[in-house]
Amino acid sequence: MNVRNRAVKIIAAVAAAVIICVTGLTGCGGASTAAAGGSDAPDISGLTYSSTMKLDYAKCFDVYYYKGGYALIDVHNDTEYLVIPKGKKKPAKLDKDIVVIKKPVKNIYLAATSTMALFNSMGALDRIRLTELKASGWFVPAAKKAMQDGRIIYAGKYSAPDYEKLLDEKCGLAIESTMIYHSPDVKDMIEDIGIPVFVDRSSYETHPLGRAEWIKLYGVLTDREDAAVKFFDKQKKVVEKLKNFKNTGKTVAFFYVSTDGKAVVRSSSDYIPTMIKIAGGKYIFSDLKNKNGKTSVPMSMEKFYDEAKNADYIVYNGSIDSTVRSVADLKAKDDIFAGFKAVKNNNCWVTGSSLYQRTDIVGSLIQDFHNLLTEKNPHNLKYIRKLE
Repeated sequence: MNVRNRAVKIIAAVAAAVIICVTGLTGCGGASTAAAGGSDAPDISGLTYSSTMKLDYAKCFDVYYYKGGYALIDVHNDTEYLVIPKGKKKPAKLDKDIVVIKKPVKNIYLAATSTMALFNSMGALDRIRLTELKASGWFVPAAKKAMQDGRIIYAGKYSAPDYEKLLDEKCGLAIESTMIYHSPDVKDMIEDIGIPVFVDRSSYETHPLGRAEWIKLYGVLTDREDAAVKFFDKQKKVVEKLKNFKNTGKTVAFFYVSTDGKAVVRSSSDYIPTMIKIAGGKYIFSDLKNKNGKTSVPMSMEKFYDEAKNADYIVYNGSIDSTVRSVADLKAKDDIFAGFKAVKNNNCWVTGSSLYQRTDIVGSLIQDFHNLLTEKNPHNLKYIRKLE
């Protein structure tokens, strides 16, 4: 590929990233080639549509099945992927913009770390061979053990992967988060060496069960669909037990403090505020959005104080910043915390470091939030700990 063509591809990738950020303001849109639903399935020359995957909460993708074992994955506002079964051929007139993924999908390079728990939950950890984290960076016990045993190996960060290692290990697919759009030349290079790139957008789901439901998509790629559905239904059952619970009206501020001294909170439509609502509480920021479409919203400490000082509970995001282990640590971040209602009432909590990686604990985390909001002295919490 000459320099001019590579430059054109990089510019196009950057433009795509901008579009994703803009559309993220309202969550995931509909399918790019057709609306969700059987009769509106994308028309692929040479293939016959058979059915559409049933989704309960996920809004950011659809999966369409075609006769012969083919499946089209439509990641909304992004890319379409045609999954081709072993021994079958690529349709002759397939749209050039559709990415082809051939089965069996194995020796995966996993750079979207939040998906590791989903692979493990459906018994597909053996499909992953390479990752962007070293063993010490994993909070998924099975992933850490697999790396210690040499079954999964480190292949460099998403922004600087070891291309030779990807080739030597016969990598069949690279699974990236949307961070890859900040390094479009890397995505371009991985594709240039013949490895398809799948970009995970599960973090754009507004419902926590929507994020967990992405396991069904990965079940299609790994032939673990039955196990994926079984896992998801179990999570759904735990969450839906709280469906008719009357909201307590108690408010929660969920945040962390960045290195530049800003309070970083979640947009009001993010899955964390939804978890709090399902659990019986109210996110302190009722209508907060990020102009850039991101789920995290930084604000000055003064503004954070003005809007969150009367929150009934403070829950510090320990998955991003693990330095806060006590109320004293919290106050050390900024003296302003001494004036918060939750600090005065000793109602300060912190999540475990594993929160972001553990997409398999949706039900348990919501139950933790529920117990926090409804019990006088919450105990036996699995993923939230009180700051003393």
